[in-house]
Amino acid sequence: MSLRRTAAALAASTVLCAAAAPVAAADESPSAQAPAQRDLPSGLYGKDDPQYDGVWRQSTALLAQDAVGVKPASKAVAWLTGQQCEDGSFASYRPDPTEACTAETVADVNATAAAVQALAALGGHGERVERAVEWLRLVQNDDGGWGFNPGSPSDANSVSVVIGALDAAGEDPAKTLSAKGEKSPYDSLLGFQLGCDAEKDERGAFAYQPDEKGRLAANDDATAAAVLAARGEGLATGPGGEEGGKSGGEDRGAAKALECGEDDGGDGGRTPAEAAEAGAAYLTRVLEAGGGHLKSAMPGAEEQPDYGNTADAVIALAAGGHRDAAAKSLNWLEKNLGSWDKATTGPAALGQLVLAARAAGGDPADFGGVNLVERLNATGPAPVSVPSGADGGENGEDDGSRNAAEDGDGGGSPAMWSLIGAGLAAGAGVGFLLSNRRRRAQ
Repeated sequence: MSLRRTAAALAASTVLCAAAAPVAAADESPSAQAPAQRDLPSGLYGKDDPQYDGVWRQSTALLAQDAVGVKPASKAVAWLTGQQCEDGSFASYRPDPTEACTAETVADVNATAAAVQALAALGGHGERVERAVEWLRLVQNDDGGWGFNPGSPSDANSVSVVIGALDAAGEDPAKTLSAKGEKSPYDSLLGFQLGCDAEKDERGAFAYQPDEKGRLAANDDATAAAVLAARGEGLATGPGGEEGGKSGGEDRGAAKALECGEDDGGDGGRTPAEAAEAGAAYLTRVLEAGGGHLKSAMPGAEEQPDYGNTADAVIALAAGGHRDAAAKSLNWLEKNLGSWDKATTGPAALGQLVLAARAAGGDPADFGGVNLVERLNATGPAPVSVPSGADGGENGEDDGSRNAAEDGDGGGSPAMWSLIGAGLAAGAGVGFLLSNRRRRAQ
C-alpha cells in the first residue's frame, strides 16, 4: 500500500526531520549529503538512500518474490530480520542493526506492519511476527487505529497496512480491540470514509486524516489502501481476495456505490465489506475519468499520473472481484511502464507491479514485454531459486541453483554507514515512495 507511504511519509516528516537536523548541521559536506553513494548492505534491495524506506521496500520486494514462487537470498531475509528491535518494532531503517534500539530510535508503524506481512508470507519467523504484532497492539490508539509513528493520530494508510499485517499473522482485525474504548481497526478505518454528506462524486472515498476542523477530503492514495484493508486483505492478495486467489476468482461486476436514502442519509451501520464496495465504486469512477490511472495525491504536486497508487488500486479492485475494472488499469500500467522511472530499478515499485499483475490475473514475467520478476530480482542479492519461466529463460531452476552458490553463507552483518544530510532533504521534500504506496516509495 504505495502502502500509502507517500501520505504517511509526509505526516511523519516533521518528526523525522527533527531527528535528522542536528546530524545534518554537524556535517554539511557534499559527502555527508549523499549517503546513497556509499556502500549499502549487501542484503538490501535497491541502491537509493534507504533512510526512509529501507524496511518498507525490502518487505515489498520479499513479499512480491514469495508471491510468484521466488525463494529470496537468505541474506536478504536476514537483513530484514536484523532490522527488528527487541520490542518487536521496526524503524524505517537502522544503518547499524548491531546497535540496540534505544528511546531515540523512531519506530515506524507502517514499516513494522509491512515487515510482518513479508515475514509471515515467507514462513519460519513466527516468533518475530508474534513480537511485532504484540508491539502493534501495544501502540494501538484508542479509536482502534494507528498513526505513522506510535502516539500520532490515526490515519487511513497506517490503519490499512496494519490490518493487512494482522490478517497475515492469522489475527482477526475485528477482534483486535483498543485497550481504551474497545474499538477495532475497522471502527477507525470506516471513520475516514466520506458519506452521503459529501459531494456526490466523492462519496465512498476515504480521507487520509480529517483536517483541523474534522472535515474529510477524498484522497485516492488512502482510498486504494482502505478498500483493500476493509476486506481484511494484505498486499499479497490474489484475484478475488484470499479465497479467490486460490480458485482464480471470477469477475463480480461493477462495485456497488454508496446508497444514500432521503430519510436516513444512508450513512448508518455500514459494514467493512459495504465500505469497501463503496470505496471501490469511487476508485472505478476516478480511474475511468483519468483514462485508467490515478493522479498524484501529494499536496502541491503537478498534475501527473501516480503509478504506485494506480497499482495499489488494481490490487484493491482485484481483491474485491472487480477484475474487469482492475484489468483496465493494469493494461494502462503495462502501456506506460516505460514512463515510470522507479519501475526500472526501484524494488518497491517493481514489487507493487508484481503484486498488482498477480492480483489482476496478469503475467509478471511478461508485463508489456518486460519481465518484472527478473527486474525485481536484479535489485538485490541473487535468489536461491526462481520458478522456471519466471526469469525469462528456460532453465529457471538451474539458474536458481547457481544463484544459491553465489549467495554464499546467506548471512553476514550489513555494511555500516552513516545516514546524514540526505535524510533531512528527503524528509522535507517527499517521504519516498511509498509506497506507497509509499512510502509508498514511488
